Amino acid sequence: MEAMFLIGLFTLLSGLGDAIGFVYAGKVWREGAFDMVAALKSAGGFQFGVFMYWCAARQLNAQGVVAPEVQTTFWFAATIVGVAAMSGQFLRWTLFDRAMGIMVLLGIAGLMLRTARATG
Repeated sequence: MEAMFLIGLFTLLSGLGDAIGFVYAGKVWREGAFDMVAALKSAGGFQFGVFMYWCAARQLNAQGVVAPEVQTTFWFAATIVGVAAMSGQFLRWTLFDRAMGIMVLLGIAGLMLRTARATG
């Protein structure tokens, strides 16, 4: 039970860090000028995200989840949800667009899992 908690915690923190990195990366070249503060926030988010990903990967490996496709699926979902929530744009999407986004996310996750089984 502790391992599952740690996997979930590290994965969510990894996704949050990377989401921060992506959101601020989109602000680095605002109005054609380089924004050093946004660049540092972006880099810090990515740095934190990858460190948390390594912690999650350690726990996943200890549980026998060694395929990078499967490990990445958890991170991918957490990151996409984090970006959508932090940008605030997801709430402005129509119901159809939200459903389509969720279906695409599930489709990518399914493809990652299926190819991991086929090659693993």
